[in-house]
Amino acid sequence: MTESLLTTPLDAWHRALGARMVPFAGYAMPVQYDFKGEMAARCKGGVMAEHLHCRDKAALFDVSHMGQAMSHGAAEALETLVCGDMIGLKPGRQRYTLLTTATGGVLDDLMVANLGAKGFFIVVNASRKDVDFAAMGASIPIARMDDRALLALQGPAAAKVMARLGPVAAALPFMGVARTKVAGIPAIVSRSGYTGEDGFEISVAAAAAEDLANRLIAETEVVPAGLGARDSLRLEAGLCLYGNDISETVSPIEAGLTWAISKRRKMSWDFPGGAAMRDLFDNGPVRRRVGIRPDGRAPARDHTPILTPDGNETIGEITSGGFGPTLNGPMAMGYVRTDFSGDGSKISLMVRGKPMQATVVPLPFVPHRYVR
Repeated sequence: MTESLLTTPLDAWHRALGARMVPFAGYAMPVQYDFKGEMAARCKGGVMAEHLHCRDKAALFDVSHMGQAMSHGAAEALETLVCGDMIGLKPGRQRYTLLTTATGGVLDDLMVANLGAKGFFIVVNASRKDVDFAAMGASIPIARMDDRALLALQGPAAAKVMARLGPVAAALPFMGVARTKVAGIPAIVSRSGYTGEDGFEISVAAAAAEDLANRLIAETEVVPAGLGARDSLRLEAGLCLYGNDISETVSPIEAGLTWAISKRRKMSWDFPGGAAMRDLFDNGPVRRRVGIRPDGRAPARDHTPILTPDGNETIGEITSGGFGPTLNGPMAMGYVRTDFSGDGSKISLMVRGKPMQATVVPLPFVPHRYVR
């Protein structure tokens, strides 16, 4: 039986631009493009070209598969579900936080924005939205926004483009959020993204998505980009992908996400799984997420075993791996035994049945360029 895939409001738009569509989180999504005409003069298309265009100018990603919702519940109630400081989240500000399990794992990572009297705007991962909204809805009022699209404009030229189409949004600080208009279209805009570059995430009514996308790519700095470039960009930025690098069996302490547990919350650890996390925080985990640079040019993919340098003992596993176009070489993230987690530690990777030498390195692989 052919898998029945959901589509985003931009499905026909992607196909008209030469997108190669693939299944992702239950949706048909563009992985890369084969551009024609004027767009091809800007960018030839393909994962590497789209990735490098985002690093150099600006790329437009369709992330409408993500889950969007509003909550008019009290910050105190929301705070019982996540490890971040929701009470101290001021209007016009957004925070990255984690929904955690009773055993100290990660149910999901998400963005929460305070829109003042309008409530809290919440964006969760596509593969987890049904789980997340059911879990949250048991404690706080949740209104799903399945009639919305979400576009991400990312790259060093994103602010210049936004200044022309949405000056209010262009003036936002990093992790700022506002209800405003972009190209005359009402939107919820945050200055954030998933590439390590400066940029914006723009939530609009589904019916307005194609109009907005066309207005954005009419700007000469912008080209559409697919999931392939989005993944290589986030990996170079050292950012976690749910289901790969974090899950219900991974603690935020192991994942290097202790910073997402707000300072005030570390005083009481009064959120799901807090006691288990405090134990790891105080005593140290047995494994840690690290950056890895394989020797040579061959990339190490997800689930590649990580071994001691002599190849005799398994000490971990790659959770995300691939080729970094900006690095011009292979890169990976994974979990290793703590005694091999220090920067500069030598390890080996079992690639195609043969051990390949590699080194533990600091994350991110490419410095973040968020506006400050």
